[in-house]
Amino acid sequence: MAAIMNEPLSRHALAFVLAGGRGSRLLELTDRRAKPAVYFGGKSRIIDFALSNAVNSGIRRIAVATQYKAHSLIRHLQMGWNFFRPERNESFDILPASQRVSETNWYLGTADAVYQNIDIIESHDAKFIVLLAGDHIYKMDYERMLKQHVEQRADVTIGCLEMPRAESSGFGIMHVDDNGIVLSFLEKPADPPPMPGKPDKSLASMGIYVFDSKFLFDELRRDANDPNSSHDFGKDVIPYIVKNGRAVAHQFSTSCVRSDDDPPTLTSPTSSPSSIFTTAHGRSGPMRRSRLPPNLFTMRRSGADRR
Repeated sequence: MAAIMNEPLSRHALAFVLAGGRGSRLLELTDRRAKPAVYFGGKSRIIDFALSNAVNSGIRRIAVATQYKAHSLIRHLQMGWNFFRPERNESFDILPASQRVSETNWYLGTADAVYQNIDIIESHDAKFIVLLAGDHIYKMDYERMLKQHVEQRADVTIGCLEMPRAESSGFGIMHVDDNGIVLSFLEKPADPPPMPGKPDKSLASMGIYVFDSKFLFDELRRDANDPNSSHDFGKDVIPYIVKNGRAVAHQFSTSCVRSDDDPPTLTSPTSSPSSIFTTAHGRSGPMRRSRLPPNLFTMRRSGADRR
């Protein structure tokens, strides 16, 4: 481990992006494509944020699991993210649900999506797995999260976002001690626990996790054999580790990449992209976009189509 600490930990990591979500709350925008494939700011897609974060953090081995209405997403990944070079120990795997474990089950949950591809992930021999959601809009340096994971000898490090306690009841909340050790994970609590020293704030899970690879594989195999599990990270795997292992909270504010006047928050798909793209060449590196032409917007006025 000492040798690893002398170089960027991202060189020993693989980013696994979960990109199979329906995104039903986006209504017509996801009628024909998965939420991660929804356009953002022209020809970029929502998934480009997580992928750009990974590459700009130094992670050059990436896997993307797809499921729901995946054609648009897969086409975007094939044409816009095809620059990885195997001879440099780089890789980019697209992993559609394909009943690799059972002839009757597609991906049953987020944990099952990783479990069904364990053999592919193991072949990359990565020391760490950075688990990401493909439908979040934010800029983050995962190297800082990896360093905290190693320094605190965590079984899992959970990305958390500080938010007003009064607005936290609709989220998964981390109850932590003064050292950031997660004491309990509460799903949508009526009375969210406060942060130490900040009685009006709570820590909400962002759905971003760092694991040691071997530990994660062991936990996924245990979960796969549990008949009472829904095979989901947030509902099953993370609560089990919090109770039986060592889970550590990583505050987004410590690794969020932003200009000095930007607050450390996640951005919703309805927010303006200008504040994100104008800082695209900051210290995290560029926002990477597809080579495809931009999407076409059509407005109908007085019976005539204007483009």
